[in-house]
Amino acid sequence: MSHLIVVPFKLEERRVPLLNLEGDVVRSITLPKVFSLPVRKDIIRRAFHAAHTARIQPKGRDLLAGKRRVGESWGIGHSVARVPRLDSGRAVLAPNVRGGRLAHPPRVVKRIHENVNKKERLRAIASAIAATADPVLVRDRGHKFGLEDLPVIVTNDIESVDRASIAREVLKALKVWDDVVRAGERTRIRAGKGKMRGRRYLTPKSVLIVLSDKEVPAVRAFRNLPGVDVCSIDALSILHLAPGGVPGRLTIYDEGAIKAIERKFEVVTP
Repeated sequence: MSHLIVVPFKLEERRVPLLNLEGDVVRSITLPKVFSLPVRKDIIRRAFHAAHTARIQPKGRDLLAGKRRVGESWGIGHSVARVPRLDSGRAVLAPNVRGGRLAHPPRVVKRIHENVNKKERLRAIASAIAATADPVLVRDRGHKFGLEDLPVIVTNDIESVDRASIAREVLKALKVWDDVVRAGERTRIRAGKGKMRGRRYLTPKSVLIVLSDKEVPAVRAFRNLPGVDVCSIDALSILHLAPGGVPGRLTIYDEGAIKAIERKFEVVTP
């Protein structure tokens, strides 16, 4: 599906080198016009917030939680607080007693997901794609790389990489392995209760690899490296391109993905 983006000014064309798996320049290619769009951080952050909150599951409490005991206040003259009590004297029902109800429990009707306009969401994704071609924004996110030209574009041979050891050598040849090392060194134990709920470790985001197809061996080869995400162009979202709502993620595209981006995001000037 193609998305048309109209801009009121003329965009300049950029040429970047196309690299092979050894890091050598094969030839130079022209980037799609979407990579020359201005980076709108405000729209990117709004679209990220909408996508992030869409993943949050509404939660609530049982309507009878803390209310399954029959108790009533004894009134005055018994030298005890006037909270509902059982005949044994145990306090029940009140929010300030053990086993009582919550004063203001979470409710499933609470609005959690914030919507965003469809055109605004598409413009945010296009703007986040353009941010991957800006070395200043990529460095401001904390990424480490040894290339002068961004984004990193490689031949379609990267899709045939089927082992993590080969994937490591490819990233070293492309001069982005230092960023994976950074993510591995900064992996840490989460603070709080999340340690007991299946999310014990926090790992920073590292390289994003965008492929033209999701059914390729490279997905399994790259995905277990620290901080590395692999996705196809069809699944590419603002959550991949701008984690935390901050644009400028270090991204590697294959040649097929660049062609798919050009078809998907058609930029025209009036």
